[in-house]
Amino acid sequence: MSTLKHIILTLFVILVTMTGVRAQQAPIFTNYTNSYAYINPGFAGLSEGVNLLGLYRQQWAGLADNEGNIVAPTTFLLTGDMPIKALGGGISFSVMNDKLGYENNTNVGLGYSYHFDFGGSTLGLGASVALLNRAVDFGKLKPGNGNDPLLAQLGEESSMLVDLSVGLFWQIPESFYIGISGINLLETTSKSLGPNEAGASFTTDRTFYLVAGYPFMFETMPAFKFIPSVSVMSDIASTQLNAGVKVLYNDIFSLGVNYRPQESVGLTVGLAIKDFVLGYAYDINTMGYQIPGSHEIALSYCFKLDTDRTPRDYRSVRYL
Repeated sequence: MSTLKHIILTLFVILVTMTGVRAQQAPIFTNYTNSYAYINPGFAGLSEGVNLLGLYRQQWAGLADNEGNIVAPTTFLLTGDMPIKALGGGISFSVMNDKLGYENNTNVGLGYSYHFDFGGSTLGLGASVALLNRAVDFGKLKPGNGNDPLLAQLGEESSMLVDLSVGLFWQIPESFYIGISGINLLETTSKSLGPNEAGASFTTDRTFYLVAGYPFMFETMPAFKFIPSVSVMSDIASTQLNAGVKVLYNDIFSLGVNYRPQESVGLTVGLAIKDFVLGYAYDINTMGYQIPGSHEIALSYCFKLDTDRTPRDYRSVRYL
């Protein structure tokens, strides 16, 4: 346990010493348990199976600006992870496209997690490298008052950025888990944009995460599994809490609810068919301002690795 304490302390010091102000908030998901392979490199390979996930989120569906242009955020996330015994851990990859108004970001990441075995539990210590292409059409931005001389010099600008993420993920198989991570820790800044170096630049989104969950069932109801979980996401300037619970019936059908304070209440439903799990979530906006709700759909494919036999079915509770 002294090794575990030393690793956690080291990561905590890294996260604290690299905090600062960032440009904008990273995407947020109602089915946040599906995004662990993206937000925490330490998660890679801990489920001892191959996990593939595709997730699409349409936030505030149909939201338009004053000129009728759709500016609602839309996000597509593709992740995968698997254990590799020869490396003593697991690997992961992620591809994310995030559109917000006239901004379009594409992120490609590759990560590795080294696993420490503590008997009945496992700790994953991971790191990942991400390549981010950030683009904004400044010509479509309208200043609130008068003319902005900086915007007048900019058109459709883009830049490629590289950044680093680290994470710890500790779990007791099919039981309690907790993870802490920081993505885009370097908060890389691009060169100045526009003609004559207009003064604008892109910056990656440094974000910190704390996630935890505890799947359990009651002896009197063996067909049901209860999966409460929590996620805290922060860029230091602002913090977002997600708290949710799912009820899984016979490892096939699930219903759940998620609460995001001062933002939304989300309802989720899931269906497992062989190696595939299909999930849907709808967020009911609680902010007012006539902001519409949000839709989220996910499809995952999970199976157990077995090099000596034919692969058998496997489902991680974090993909249900």
